[in-house]
This record gives sequence, structure tokens and C-alpha cells, in this order.
Amino acid sequence: MESYALELIEKGKRIDDREFDEFRKIEILPNIIKKAEGSAMVKFGETKVIAGVKMELATPFPDTPDEGMLVVNAEFTPLASPDFEAGPPGEDATELARIVDRGIRESESIELNKLCIESGEKVWGTFIDIHIINHRGNLLDCSALASFVALLHTKIPKLEDNKIVRGEYERALPIVHKPINITVCKVSDKFLLDPTFEEEKILDSRLSICLREDDKICSLQKQGSKEFTLEDVERMIDIAMKKSKEIRKLVEQH
Repeated sequence: MESYALELIEKGKRIDDREFDEFRKIEILPNIIKKAEGSAMVKFGETKVIAGVKMELATPFPDTPDEGMLVVNAEFTPLASPDFEAGPPGEDATELARIVDRGIRESESIELNKLCIESGEKVWGTFIDIHIINHRGNLLDCSALASFVALLHTKIPKLEDNKIVRGEYERALPIVHKPINITVCKVSDKFLLDPTFEEEKILDSRLSICLREDDKICSLQKQGSKEFTLEDVERMIDIAMKKSKEIRKLVEQH
């Protein structure tokens, strides 16, 4: 199947008849986990990811005593793909969580200073857990979108006598920017988006680009062994800017 996918791409086609810059059908379902402070399920075709957000009381980091915390974790369960193994998070899961975390953090999406309860002593910690339900390609973009939509629907619980009252809320999580992650892939001299499971196996390299609504680039992550020219990178950023606007409009409908 991989050789067939490569043959098609070299002819300007894809195995599912999509255009090179076309995503699979995207489905977004917020508030999928009732006991979480925020959650979302996102599907890119058959790829399916659920992200849940839990708000917890935490001690701030010494260098940011007046800011809340953000922590992202990812779990690749064996049921999602034959490539995943049981046990603690592996290198791929750790890298995915790190890239999602960096995109949200560097976009300054959350006003972390508004999550301070007592300077240097107590803040709100925002914990995102990403669960891969089905892996059929492009886990990073799907996971990043699920995480952001979950944050958009997150509410801060009520506090009574310094204890969290689950199920009762004080306010929404202070979100000010809307980062969208777009991964642009290169095969030979072709650029494509949202690769399927089969297409991922033949990629030369890919560049994940997280962008805010003002087109500010928040983070870049290259994967793969082949190098990019400056012209390649500029073209990839242009593609990502265009597609991020389209996906952001889709998010705003939810």
C-alpha cells in the first residue's frame, strides 16, 4: 500500500482522491467527558483523539510565582494502533505531548496570570490528557486541535475553604488566543496535508507549524531526515497560514 501511495503522489494524486492541501473530514464534539472541566473529541477521517482537561490546585514554579501551570500528557493505547505498546508513555507519546504543550504555551493562549490564587503559594494547574482512540495518520494536528477545543470549553471549578467543589464553576478558563497546528509534509517535490497512516510511512520530512489568529508563528517542529530549503519553509508556512484560518473558522462553529 505504501508503494502504491507513493506512486500516486508522484502522479499528483492521493489514495483517497483528496487534493494535496485538503484535510479529511473534520468532526469536532466538545464536552465529551462530563466529569472533566473541559473536553473534546476530534476526528480527522478515521483518526480519532479525545482530550480532557482537569483543573487542580498546584504550587507555582519559583520563576513564575504569579502564573498558573500548564501540563500536557499523551497516552498511546495498543487498541488505537498495532504500532502502540502497553506500558508507560513512549518516546512518540512524549514528543507529541511536548509539541502540543509548546504550541499552546508559546501562543500565550491562556492568561496564566489570571490563574494565580496566592502569589508563590497556590495557583490553578491546567492538566491536559490526550488519549489516542484510533490512529490512521496525522496524530499531531488532531491532538493539538482536540486539546485546544477542550481548553475553549474548560471552566474553573468553585473553591470553598480552599477545596475544589467539582461540578460547580466560577468562570471560564481565560483564553485570549486561538493557536492551530498545521503539519505540512513533503514527498519528493510535493507538499501535502493531513497524511493518512499509509502516506506517513513514505514521507521524506514534515514541518509542524503552530499559528495564532494574527498569523504569529508560535512554534515550529521538523520531523524526518530530509532537509528543507528556505523556499520550502516559506511555502510550507504560506500553506499553514491559509489552512489554519479555515480550521479556526470550523472551531468557532463549536
